[in-house]
Amino acid sequence: MSGWLPLAPCTPAACVEGSRAAAAAVPRAVLRLTAVALLLLAGIAVVLAPSGLRRRLPAALVRRWCRWIVRAAGVRVRVTGAAVPGGGLLLVANHVSWLDIPLLAAVRPARMLAKSEIRCWPVAGGPTARAGVLFIERDRPRALPGTVDAIARALRAGAAVAAFPEGSTWCGRAHGPFRRAVFQAALDAGVPVQPVRIRYRAAERAVSTTPAFVGVDTLLASLWRVASARGLTAEVEVRPAVPPGRHRDRRALARATEDEVHGDQGKAPSKSMCAL
Repeated sequence: MSGWLPLAPCTPAACVEGSRAAAAAVPRAVLRLTAVALLLLAGIAVVLAPSGLRRRLPAALVRRWCRWIVRAAGVRVRVTGAAVPGGGLLLVANHVSWLDIPLLAAVRPARMLAKSEIRCWPVAGGPTARAGVLFIERDRPRALPGTVDAIARALRAGAAVAAFPEGSTWCGRAHGPFRRAVFQAALDAGVPVQPVRIRYRAAERAVSTTPAFVGVDTLLASLWRVASARGLTAEVEVRPAVPPGRHRDRRALARATEDEVHGDQGKAPSKSMCAL
């Protein structure tokens, strides 16, 4: 693995609240995961359909479908604020869980920026590529300018592009700095940047790490942990868009956007601070 790749200190053992499902909770978790699978299969069917059908789908229906996925997993959704409704837009958010992806698409349907390894995943790889995902080769810094150009072209064409500039998932108690490359695409295309803050709560806790998908955690383990949990809520706060031209370079734009997302959390904490 390249040393250039961003790496969070968060691990399932140190940071993630365990969820041992009681016997009575197992049927509920199975039903939730079945509902998630059915919704995903419906989405894959649409992606594999002729392109004309995909383009005719109303954005409101796509947003609703994304919220259904999260609700089917047993997580309540609260969204405050609204994204810029049309034209090129860079959506950026903190990254905690696989749930972040449908949550961000529920704000505004967008072309996701994802690691290139996903293209090789069985079953999901092909449909993901056909859905318009933009891929970044994280272990090849020399490929980065080409990726930035591709993002800028999509933005100039009027698309929304969604990215997680931390470059890695964090547990929710800790966070990482925003990497600057994706913000160069917004500057080159002359489009606004919309910060989005995602938090997960359970009952009265300020932050729940149960949905976190970090370190050596497996997707199956994370899916089961979420589906068997009770009382999880995803809070999605859409912050005011940063208009083009407000910041002259990507460093300043990345820092201002990071402050909007992480605001009251201050600087990224150390490994010991993010542990339970």
